[in-house]
Amino acid sequence: MREPRWLPWARWIVLGSLGLFTLVPLYVMATTSIKPLGDVQGDFHWIPTTISLQPFADIWRTVPLAHYFVNSLVVASIAAVASVTIAVFAAYAISRYRFPGRRVFSVTVLSTQMFPGILFLLPLFMIFVNLGNTIGVELYGSRTGLIITYLTFSLPFSIWMLVGYFDSIPTALDEAAQVDGSGPVGALLRVVIPAAMPGIVAVAIYAFMTAWAEVLFASVMTDESTRTLAVGLQGYSTQNDVYWNQLMAASLVVSVPVVAGFLLLQRYLVQGLTAGAVK
Repeated sequence: MREPRWLPWARWIVLGSLGLFTLVPLYVMATTSIKPLGDVQGDFHWIPTTISLQPFADIWRTVPLAHYFVNSLVVASIAAVASVTIAVFAAYAISRYRFPGRRVFSVTVLSTQMFPGILFLLPLFMIFVNLGNTIGVELYGSRTGLIITYLTFSLPFSIWMLVGYFDSIPTALDEAAQVDGSGPVGALLRVVIPAAMPGIVAVAIYAFMTAWAEVLFASVMTDESTRTLAVGLQGYSTQNDVYWNQLMAASLVVSVPVVAGFLLLQRYLVQGLTAGAVK
């Protein structure tokens, strides 16, 4: 059956509208970052009348952006590595072994994704503060506490996604490795993990992005020394003024590593998100 003549035009109109919806804010951010502050605060112009790279130099002096960058990189990287490590072993156990409570555990892990994150803010805050007051474990205002917080959100989805990916890998590979002398852990490390690398990379990207861009918990669980980029960008807004050009310049700078990493690993991300759905 031939498609109607108007369908390709409608497709292009929808795709073009979505493209403009995405690209116009990026264009405004990029052009605002190279304008002097006086031009930003005046009448809006689509094409900058004066181009200045000074905002890119000022962003490092207005707020300690480099310190915030290091905090975000450390927290997001450790959270991603810890999430992948725990999720690999948990998903492998769920996929390969039939133990009592397996189905209940799987449903419980997935059901945690139904609750909004703000419901956990006050309980986690009270737990961290009470741990510091009673046994001296200072989690509030520390990178460790923030990493644990992000693990509570990235782990359920990571486990669920890797279970589906491990289910698509034939158990004959495990059995062949064990015949050659490897134990269950050896089969996982030498055979299953290499075969599941696209899914593991997808989980790592998801966990990293979850920690990198999170604002709510980072604004409550951190202090000045452990503040992350997502919260630190608020420093360009003072009581009397907002440095819009520096804010846009800083947003561009902090977005470059994430966008570059995503473009380099997008092939693994697509494979990881789709391979577990089709056996």
